[in-house]
Amino acid sequence: MKLFGGAKPDHPLADPKEAKRVLDALPADDPVKALDELMHWMESVAALEGFKPESRIHLLLMLDDAAQPRVRKLAKDYFAAVRPSRFQENRLWTALHGYWKQAGYAYARSVDQFVQGHKGVDAAKSLLPMLLVRTLRSFAQQVKWMHMRYGPIDLASWGVFNSVYAFAEVKQLTQSSVAVYPGVAGDSTPQLEFLKGAMFSASAPDGLLPLEVELAERLIAALAPRFALADAPAPGLAFWIDLAQAMAPARLSRAPQPGPGLRCFGAGAALTEVHDLAERVLVGGQLPPELNPGGSHEPQVTLEVLRHLEMYWSPHAPERKAQRHPVKSRLSVTHGYDGVVAVLGGGDSLDFDNQNSESWIVENVSAGGFGAVVPQLKGDWLRVGALLALQPEGGSNWVLGLVRRVNKTTGQQARVGIETLSKTPLLSRFGVSGAKGVSEQGVLLKDGEAVEARIVLRPGVFAPAQNLEVARGERHHVYIPQAVTERGEDYEIARFREMVRES
Repeated sequence: MKLFGGAKPDHPLADPKEAKRVLDALPADDPVKALDELMHWMESVAALEGFKPESRIHLLLMLDDAAQPRVRKLAKDYFAAVRPSRFQENRLWTALHGYWKQAGYAYARSVDQFVQGHKGVDAAKSLLPMLLVRTLRSFAQQVKWMHMRYGPIDLASWGVFNSVYAFAEVKQLTQSSVAVYPGVAGDSTPQLEFLKGAMFSASAPDGLLPLEVELAERLIAALAPRFALADAPAPGLAFWIDLAQAMAPARLSRAPQPGPGLRCFGAGAALTEVHDLAERVLVGGQLPPELNPGGSHEPQVTLEVLRHLEMYWSPHAPERKAQRHPVKSRLSVTHGYDGVVAVLGGGDSLDFDNQNSESWIVENVSAGGFGAVVPQLKGDWLRVGALLALQPEGGSNWVLGLVRRVNKTTGQQARVGIETLSKTPLLSRFGVSGAKGVSEQGVLLKDGEAVEARIVLRPGVFAPAQNLEVARGERHHVYIPQAVTERGEDYEIARFREMVRES
């Protein structure tokens, strides 16, 4: 079960006074730079020849301890109420993902010394449970931050994650409890860290917004003691993984190949608990404080995440609302509220050379949407919730849709799932009742003769007591506001009751 190989060189942090000086000299007002320096030291400590295993592990733990306040600060900034600029968001993401990747591989090299029975590991045996817990947590965090950008997911990381947990089983340390970080409440075990990482990946994070991914991970961490794990399929165990493979967890749609590395797992008692939590949020509008420190998550966001987890943790896989049919065709795609308004108001020609559009390939279609391949990512706008206008090759109409799932298969390609909002969107200029001369632009998504309609508006336009009006031909349409049903970075979709009278 060799994880790594090769020998390593020599180093300054062997002197405790120098190590203290290095940590004291870390920039106090620039956590990104501090993390970068800590990554450098962690990499060099992990690669150094001559350290006794016990000394190396103590140094890695010390460097990781120093990093944690910076990690928490940067994560808080990443999910701040006021969204950071794209440049700042990229800087934060790079620091956080990079740190957890470096920490994971640095720790894993020390685990590998135990695997290979290096000289001196017996003296470090008491540190092994802590080493295993931090290694597994670091790799799970690395995967989480990959999902913040919808991948691509590095299967090599899963290979190490699975091998480290397999070694914990060999050493019979899966239930060994440790206080993971100084001053941070909550003990953990290698099995809990394995289950948290595996259940997170199995929970379809590619269908969640970044803030929802963060909340899902927090809920999973709190509910992990109720998860179930076995070495063979059993009722209630919806997922499986093979510890001998570099693979992410998969759903048990059919029985996997038996083998010594096969592990089956599921939500266990947490499935009922997540349902009960959703009902509490629905009725009382709040999560228990331990799951929502500082009250930082809106009840509606929390409820959506709980419903998402309940659906994907169910032993029965979520059913598609409509059958999908394989196709191969091209789409011209424009994104964002401004892009949608521009194409709906600016003609209907299919122009694949338009600098404001992209060309995607449709793979399958259904009554409710379609799956597509993005052959060349342009910029970093593609994410769950993005508003799209799509025009099929050879067609003249624009279809409105929302991105519901993103899987980046490489750094430049992705697969997306798109929900169709309307096949006949209508760009309109609405008058505002009681405000003479004031009008707002929006896109009407009304279906057939339904008495309710949805309208895509700029954020902040919807007001609960403010009707929107528009004349079409001999009829005057009044839209009475009901509620906002969807929000994105640059749009809101609101539900209205429609009344029509002759002009």
